[in-house]
Amino acid sequence: MPAKNLPAIYLVGPMGAGKTTIGKLLAKHLGREFVDCDWYIAKQTGADIPWIFEKEGEAGFRERETKAISELTVLPNIIMATGGGAVGNAQNRQMLKQGLVIYLDASVETQLLRTKKDKNRPLLQSGNPRKVLEELYQIRDPLYREVADIIIPTGRAYPKQMIGDILDILNDYAKKSYFSQE
Repeated sequence: MPAKNLPAIYLVGPMGAGKTTIGKLLAKHLGREFVDCDWYIAKQTGADIPWIFEKEGEAGFRERETKAISELTVLPNIIMATGGGAVGNAQNRQMLKQGLVIYLDASVETQLLRTKKDKNRPLLQSGNPRKVLEELYQIRDPLYREVADIIIPTGRAYPKQMIGDILDILNDYAKKSYFSQE
């Protein structure tokens, strides 16, 4: 399968886009290690993301996130799910461009459905999560698109169907990349 010859794959997109779910499945299909950047940060610090936000604020968390991305982007052949706000930092965007970036584009409606009961989303612990998600989407969507090699809409297909579609796209991408190197 040509997709196995691809560089490290990084999944970007908003909260609730399915980066972790798709990342795990994709890693399984490609025989690669999956790393969720937020989980990596929590493991390195011994604290969960809401605690880090509470004690260090978003700026402190973003510093930790950049450090984690710098450590993870040097690993070959991984599949990494980034946090939704990782693209807000120009340095992070540059590091992500070293791999193949897939943007999982989820509508605000999809994000609301998938995150409404999740208390581990510090930015959504407000009186109006829809407004927060809409504002974040407006700011981040152009940044996701800037780093993306591939854009996949989410929210309509089941994860296994999406994986099939992604694998087809990756195979085509790998073939084009292979032939462009000759």
